[in-house]
Amino acid sequence: MAVVKGNFKLQPLNSTTQSPLFQRRRPPNENGTDDDLLGSNMSLGNAACRRCGEGFGVHEQIVNSNGEVWHTHCFVCAQCFQPFPEGVFYEFEGRKYCEHDFHVNFAPCCGRCGEFIIGRVIKAMNNSWHPDCFCCELCAAPLSDAGFVKNAGRALCRECNAKEKAKGSGKYVCHKCHSIIEEGHIKFKGEAYHPYHFNCSNCSTELTADAREKTGELFCLRCHDKMGIPICGACRRPIEERVVHALGKAWHVEHFVCAKCEKPFLGTRHYEKKGLAYCELHYHQLFGNICFVCNNIINGDVFSAFNKAWCVNHFACSICDRKMSQKTKFFEFDLKPVCKLCYDKFPGELKKRLKKAYDEQNKK
Repeated sequence: MAVVKGNFKLQPLNSTTQSPLFQRRRPPNENGTDDDLLGSNMSLGNAACRRCGEGFGVHEQIVNSNGEVWHTHCFVCAQCFQPFPEGVFYEFEGRKYCEHDFHVNFAPCCGRCGEFIIGRVIKAMNNSWHPDCFCCELCAAPLSDAGFVKNAGRALCRECNAKEKAKGSGKYVCHKCHSIIEEGHIKFKGEAYHPYHFNCSNCSTELTADAREKTGELFCLRCHDKMGIPICGACRRPIEERVVHALGKAWHVEHFVCAKCEKPFLGTRHYEKKGLAYCELHYHQLFGNICFVCNNIINGDVFSAFNKAWCVNHFACSICDRKMSQKTKFFEFDLKPVCKLCYDKFPGELKKRLKKAYDEQNKK
């Protein structure tokens, strides 16, 4: 698109008018003065306005643009027919436009900021962009010169595209060479790398996926284990930060968990039983006493009956809810305690069946 940007100035119509068209049409001057230009035989119509074709008045100012002359009121935008603000216009295919209408008609809009683009235009992703606006949608790195990769309708830099592909396949991207790590990686300063990009800081052998980081340096597993670093009793890997000592072993904080619910203790109290660690709740559920009514751990006296346990304040008749003590006589009904007063109110036939079931149970 050939576009010419210009700026016009007003000038008087005389012998110094810088318009080839006007000078070519100017009649011969007998005296060689500019006064002949104003004579009746020297019509100013010999220089015609480019737009309306009319001549010019004696003292009228003109607009001279690219060798053509115009009335000041004729030199207007071809779109809105308004004078050019501050004399600035754009010429395209022989027509002149003000800056606003030229942008509306011919300048593309940026796909990011929505502003008109003057100058270099980046054509990509079925849109137009300012060079500074065409950036990676993940890391905001400029793409106008570096190039981009289309990924799921997004423009990404090559590094982010590799990371997205690795994320979809459950793999890592090497922070050094930016390629996908197919097998085995090491973590160094929070980033993933191919192991062969490093050597052991102690023996200089090429590292494998078993490499370990310590004090900002990488070591092979053999050299690392020689440093006296404890090994976790759960994952069998070295413990480089906080360590928990329990059950005669060392543990990562997050790996020292309850054997029942597998929740980390994180510094809370644990209970040991047969080489395993339990939280307080599950230890008492498995090996201690939990109240049948309130489901809380019983720390004091315990009432036990029918393979159940009760707090002192919760052992009561299951029918009338009357509190009972160890000296209170009670009977079993549906594996629950019933006081003598409620039991006596049972129908005779029911009491006979209960007594028969009780005798048969004792015979076994």
